[in-house]
Amino acid sequence: MSDSTDTSPSHLANDRYLRALSKQPVDMTPVWMMRQAGRYLPEYKATRAQAGDFMSLCRNAELACEVTLQPLRRFELDAAILFSDILTIPDAMGLGLYFEAGEGPKFQRPLTNQRDIEKLGIPDPEGELQYVMNAVRTIRRELKGEVPLIGFSGSPWTLATYMIEGGSSKAFTKIKKMAFADPQALHLLLDKLADAVIAYLNAQIAAGAQSVMVFDTWGGVLSPRDYNLFSLQYMAKIVDGLTRHNDGRKVPVTLFTKNGGMWLESIAATGCDAVGLDWTINIDEARARIGDKVALQGNMDPSMLYASPERIEDEVADILEKYGTGSGHVFNLGHGIHLDVPPENAGVFVEAVHRLSKPYHSGQ
Repeated sequence: MSDSTDTSPSHLANDRYLRALSKQPVDMTPVWMMRQAGRYLPEYKATRAQAGDFMSLCRNAELACEVTLQPLRRFELDAAILFSDILTIPDAMGLGLYFEAGEGPKFQRPLTNQRDIEKLGIPDPEGELQYVMNAVRTIRRELKGEVPLIGFSGSPWTLATYMIEGGSSKAFTKIKKMAFADPQALHLLLDKLADAVIAYLNAQIAAGAQSVMVFDTWGGVLSPRDYNLFSLQYMAKIVDGLTRHNDGRKVPVTLFTKNGGMWLESIAATGCDAVGLDWTINIDEARARIGDKVALQGNMDPSMLYASPERIEDEVADILEKYGTGSGHVFNLGHGIHLDVPPENAGVFVEAVHRLSKPYHSGQ
């Protein structure tokens, strides 16, 4: 990391990530990785052990800052992302979040009917969720203007799946039962969640996040009609409600729906700045469809990081070639990095993106 001396609020030693999201010229394609702070790094495992458990790590601003910065010490990444969890909002709504070893997140009090939903309040970002804002403030201070900080939230639909199913799901039968048998109740929940996400992300921006991302992990389990009805319209409401300028800069917004390749035009029409892509669509097709309207983030299969260094480089080269010349591409994985990926392979990936992308920007 460089020795930037200008620590004014809006100065960044490396702002190519923000520039790419606004489709401004860059010297090389910026890169970061979903879940870049996490279990594939031995230093993360040590810090989590120090914290005691996952949510204790999230709630400790100094330790959350430490794990946010760990990947930046290893790799020349172009952005940091807040270390937190998408389920902080439902947890703050009183549903009793806990984690079963090997089973992922669960809720002690899942929602079953409209009465449950009517009782839910909108969490105060500087009250029940102040620990997240404290982490944002701490990370922003410790980054010292090196790279931008990304804040994030889950989408209303994705949060609702956990809140109604009681945890992870394969068939999503409980939430789909509510969607089709009691849609009024589900829309009430989704509307509350959209309001909560707007307040939460705006508080992250006020605390120092310089870009925000909405993760719609489970939007892809819906039909096209129901995706618009139960997921996209609420993400559009969030985009409309966000602070889009702060600290003398534009605050770009990225929307990511896993398995959302068939709906790119609709996602781009929300007014977001960038659309995240998973690996099930070619980036040249995505650019032809929406690349004149928004920036694109993605989209290497995370499992490619199990491959040899040569194969990783070939894949990076292929995606860069498919995107082509000019700005507007933030290189990323198509979803989060797997926990058993060798860290050195992630390093090969990041270095290859920077080195191989320079010719695509030389004419800008």
